Amino acid sequence: MSATASAQNVMSPETLWKLGRVSALGISKDTKNIIYKVTFPSVEENKSSSKHYSIPINGGTATEVPDTKALLNDKNISPDGKYIVYNDEVKIEKVHGKDFYPELEKSEAQIYNGLDYRHWDTWNEGKFNHVFYKENKENAEGKDILAGENFDSPQKPFGGDEDYIWSPDGKSILYVCKKKAGTEYAISTNTDIYEYNLETGKTTNRTEGNLGYDTAPQFSPSGNLTWLQMKRDGYEADKNDIVVSFKGMNINLTSSWDGTVESFVWSPDGKKVYFQAPIDGTLQLFEVNFPGLTKIAITVTQVTNGDFDVAGIVGFSGDNIILSRTDMNHAAELYSYNLKKKSWLKLTSVNDVIYNKLSLSKTERRYVTTTDGKKMLVWVILPPNFDASKKYPTLLYCQGGPQSPLTQFYSFRWNFQLMAANGYIVVAPNRRGMQGHGVEWNEQISKDWGGQVMKDYLSAIDDVAKESYVDKARLGCVGASYGGYSVFYLAGIHNNRFKTFIAHDGVFNTQSMFGTTEEVFFNNWDFGGAYWEKDNAVAQKTYNEFNPATLVNKWNKPILIVQGGKDYRVPIGQGQEAFQAAQLRGIKSRLLYFPEENHWVLKPQNAIVWQREFYKWLKETL
Repeated sequence: MSATASAQNVMSPETLWKLGRVSALGISKDTKNIIYKVTFPSVEENKSSSKHYSIPINGGTATEVPDTKALLNDKNISPDGKYIVYNDEVKIEKVHGKDFYPELEKSEAQIYNGLDYRHWDTWNEGKFNHVFYKENKENAEGKDILAGENFDSPQKPFGGDEDYIWSPDGKSILYVCKKKAGTEYAISTNTDIYEYNLETGKTTNRTEGNLGYDTAPQFSPSGNLTWLQMKRDGYEADKNDIVVSFKGMNINLTSSWDGTVESFVWSPDGKKVYFQAPIDGTLQLFEVNFPGLTKIAITVTQVTNGDFDVAGIVGFSGDNIILSRTDMNHAAELYSYNLKKKSWLKLTSVNDVIYNKLSLSKTERRYVTTTDGKKMLVWVILPPNFDASKKYPTLLYCQGGPQSPLTQFYSFRWNFQLMAANGYIVVAPNRRGMQGHGVEWNEQISKDWGGQVMKDYLSAIDDVAKESYVDKARLGCVGASYGGYSVFYLAGIHNNRFKTFIAHDGVFNTQSMFGTTEEVFFNNWDFGGAYWEKDNAVAQKTYNEFNPATLVNKWNKPILIVQGGKDYRVPIGQGQEAFQAAQLRGIKSRLLYFPEENHWVLKPQNAIVWQREFYKWLKETL
């Protein structure tokens, strides 16, 4: 009975999928409350539902609210209240057979003259996201400000109404758009911020001189356009900086700071910009002053610190800033942080009832010396009720990206708390390509996928495996996306370190990946070029030495391969090729296929299947 009780008091897949998912909607018009949404997944119904709540900004009891419209300011209504801006999908191009040949209405043909024929998890049907505006009254007719243009705003696949804003005087709409189409669209990241004047109908490119991403437009309290900017075209993980347009000049507030910005907000007095950014294996809140054109130095200061993530910035209330916060043991909740007292106040406790019944895992920082003499942070997650006198099977976790921060995030799939609850130690290295350790560290992975980063992985697992509580005969290697590539690659070079592997939507064959992925700019940059560029030594190294498909003859351990049918970023052929190779080589292997999932697993019942098969495989092979 004691063993049973203990087992019930740790995280399980079913418990994980009972957790409410908290997201802030904003501060109420009267500034007295925070309005937020909690999404509750239902495994039984295989869908999710949401409820909306209001909680006092200084803490207190949350109350459910049936409608949030009257409680929140609508940023899509013009400052003078006359107009509302919105987006809708517009059919622009002929794609289907019946578009060209109306008499053949049952044709299923699709005809393309350029790339961008599919993106993320949908095929291009000739429809584009466009920005509209209309009078703020019933039955008003909308005007398409991109009429006839075969470009998207909001940006696909993830853009929303954050991609367009009103100018402070309400005379213009500013929107994010990559005004390229077809193959040109697929090989570029050059989005710009455009300004459409309602009176003249004229559109002006506000960021024309920059060739990389320009995103997240906002206006400062004094009316200065501010946005996030990456400089280099084709590099989606370039350093992201905060730029302010001030008196005819563009001032980069973070250019001399050795980091990259995720999101930002202006302080109410317009003197500072607060932003969220990765630092040393966490996401923290920073501030940077805005000196205008004075000689006052621009200074970036870290505001918060600790083993947690500042997962989002909501807004201000006096000396307090409202934030979303997570750590590896807790899903997101809302907090108030006092900027003067440097103190925290937890506002929401949506999942406390569940967490209070669980024994939690322990997260430790470990710094490992890499083969080139650098200090690398490695997160080590220990099982609940950890006993150092015992030996535990241990998993090397390989992060995706490849340029992405490995922080105190809380995933509902790659959940370290759940892995630890199943009795596994998790080793999660901040290897090359991880943001939060300087721009150089982040950039070292591009064009070197199978190089130093693989040594980083092995340095991490070898260092932790020295501990007496690690069962060196029971090491596993798991990961998704670039992490899946890492699993496939390590399976060919691990020298019997690992007993089993799990790869989810991983790149298996760099050559066929280049030939089938949709955002070609990514592979152009990270692979160093195309596979047919025989005189390009960097690219040829990617397609030969750094290609997991060339190492299959060295595979010698069981491997579980997971693949989404609607993953067009790492298309289905990658998983098929890997599984076929493993099967034909006689290696114990299994294919877990989700026909309707993309690069992620989003449906509740599919997610439970994913979790059960993940741990079933580990039980069988580790």
